[in-house]
Amino acid sequence: MKRTTASVLHLDLDAFFAAVEQRDKPSLRGKPVVVGGVGGRGVVSTASYEARVYGVRSAMSTREARARCPHAAYLSGRFHAYRATSAQVMQVLRDVSPLVEPLSLDEAFVDLAPAGLADYDTETLTGFAHALRARVKEVTGGLTASVGIATSKFVAKIASDLDKPDGLVVVPAGTEQALLRPMSVTVIPGVGPATAERLRRAGIHTIEELEAVSLEELVRLVGKAHGAGLYSLARADDDRPVQAERETKSVSVEGTYDTDLADRKLMEGLLTRQAGQVADRLRKAGLSGRTVSIKVRLHNFTTLSRSATLPSPTDHGPTVARVARSLLADLDTSGGVRLLGVGVSGLADWIQEDLFGSEADEPEPEVELPQEPVRRAWAPGMDVVHTEHGRGWVWGSGRGVVTVRFETMQTSPGPVRSFKADDPALAPYLPDAGEQPDEPTGA
Repeated sequence: MKRTTASVLHLDLDAFFAAVEQRDKPSLRGKPVVVGGVGGRGVVSTASYEARVYGVRSAMSTREARARCPHAAYLSGRFHAYRATSAQVMQVLRDVSPLVEPLSLDEAFVDLAPAGLADYDTETLTGFAHALRARVKEVTGGLTASVGIATSKFVAKIASDLDKPDGLVVVPAGTEQALLRPMSVTVIPGVGPATAERLRRAGIHTIEELEAVSLEELVRLVGKAHGAGLYSLARADDDRPVQAERETKSVSVEGTYDTDLADRKLMEGLLTRQAGQVADRLRKAGLSGRTVSIKVRLHNFTTLSRSATLPSPTDHGPTVARVARSLLADLDTSGGVRLLGVGVSGLADWIQEDLFGSEADEPEPEVELPQEPVRRAWAPGMDVVHTEHGRGWVWGSGRGVVTVRFETMQTSPGPVRSFKADDPALAPYLPDAGEQPDEPTGA
């Protein structure tokens, strides 16, 4: 049933991964930071707003990002820190309402009706949202969030994007279509480059122009299911409920191998096949997802996982495969691999049908030719600890040398020191289960 009051809140943490890195690394505050795959085929997961000034965007190849902003800090990501910070934010939201629907680590919907806020006027809702954002900033040690409040998920999500970063937009009931009409049709979930081009050829550029098209014509242009969805959303007609628990949180495929894998090309081929299977399952379930993960169990039974979050949901096999291969490129698998897996999480009930439409015909990699594995024991950005100098993070490594900047969230920008890569005094630092990388001041 369509809501008659603005009681759906969408919260989106601003440049989340990059913001966590800037929070925890004082020397990077106010500077361009790019988080993602740092190898030759890496993909940008998140770019700080300082990097976006140079045209760096999520899902861009790291190669192109480096060309646009060569002076940025390129970091491989620390998912223990992102998960811990996300848990803090989700708890703040659950303190407001029991109906919180996380979409990924950095965004969620909240149903305000159970909190008794459904009938509040715009001024009161604005005050509530300001207090909520202040609380998020407090518990996370300074991270900002953009918030949209509206009568539906669709409009609330659009509203949260209108005043980024650190913005707030409340869309009162009855004003949704006035807000939407001037906007491009590409703001609608599922309208990627291919759909936008079909609509453009029909003279449809804005939501106002889309609203004037009959359901029959839309079905003819883009198909029955997609056409019906566009027809409804062009009229701000979205009655999807906020669901505190999803029946499916992720879709994954993995395989264990009797003989340890050592051929990188073979591993890439297996990941590609698994990505296709995951995409098939997503499509059959009518789902798509934003976060692509790989799971790698090494010959010594050490299990590694890496993830990257796309800007929009996808069920596109080649897209999932490309991200999975880029994540593998930053792992040292030279000792052999016993298990490989691909998963997609951050599930949504809509599909960004052609997020990487230009690569729809991307060929699968050949698996016959061996490739020298990438050796990178010290990933840029990873937390380390030195017996003499204490806590720090990897600034860079290569040719048997690792360079570390010694600082934490609660210190001033720290000194830089270089060590031999096998220096026994230097070790990776991972917090104990449940421990925060650093406790934010005021949390």
